Amino acid sequence: MKVLITGTSGRLGKFVIRELAEQHELVLTSRSKPSEEFSSFPWVKADLNCFKDCQLAVAGVEAIQHLGAQAEPSDHPELRRFKEKQGIPFDATFKTNLLGTYYLLQAAVEAGVKVFVMTGSNCAFGHGFRISQTPFPIKSLPIDENHLCYPEDSYSFSKKAAEDLLATYSRAYGIRTYVLRAAGIRNESQRRQIAHEARPAQEWDPWLWGWVGSEDLAKAHRLLLEAALELPLHDFYVVNGDDTTALEPSLELVERFHPELLPIADQLTGHQAFFNCDKIKKMVGWQHTTSWRRYLKDE
Repeated sequence: MKVLITGTSGRLGKFVIRELAEQHELVLTSRSKPSEEFSSFPWVKADLNCFKDCQLAVAGVEAIQHLGAQAEPSDHPELRRFKEKQGIPFDATFKTNLLGTYYLLQAAVEAGVKVFVMTGSNCAFGHGFRISQTPFPIKSLPIDENHLCYPEDSYSFSKKAAEDLLATYSRAYGIRTYVLRAAGIRNESQRRQIAHEARPAQEWDPWLWGWVGSEDLAKAHRLLLEAALELPLHDFYVVNGDDTTALEPSLELVERFHPELLPIADQLTGHQAFFNCDKIKKMVGWQHTTSWRRYLKDE
């Protein structure tokens, strides 16, 4: 299958390229040139915020792996000044993650693309970047796809809204669309860093100690692409490691910091993740294989 991968110069790009390269014909696109390792693949320099660029990138492809996005809310009160110093305007997140996705979808439909798989974020639930400082209302543990979403910032909102946009295009045009609600994406060096910095928890982590291995997320992208004809026309999937980034057992964390959640958390065992990935495991046989705990013995 001829597959376009967006955001190929980003931190996930190389893992998805490697995962797909053996079985698929790849076209890469990003604003900056990918690593020399991938020089044998055709590369289209493109900005998601330019519709003509998107049209050029999707020409002749059958499927899209959409990784390109603006990470973090560029307009967040605590981040805006820092982002602007980096040359990132306050509206960059909203434009890239929503308008850019819209342009890419529209170009895909016009080009007859059949499958569209997107890296989303578990931030769609709304547990991070909370501007109001009010706690995220957890209704069930572990959190799965049925949990309600309460986003407060442009990044979390853009990820949830982009899911709805994909669903709209599936209904309207029949393009098969899938979203991966990924936790914090960690490559091997970052997993080593988690182990190096691991300390007893001093407070509740608003990110719920979530993480996913880069290689495992890339595999999820491939599995959804290759199983698309057997899946619903549109769907989204939580993708998280099987454990947390905490040293303490998960139930102990609840008991210490949020005992009011014990009635809905009593089934947690060991270091079980606060996010449930049973859906993607059942639908395409995905498994999480990477680990950060294996490096604890080196610390």
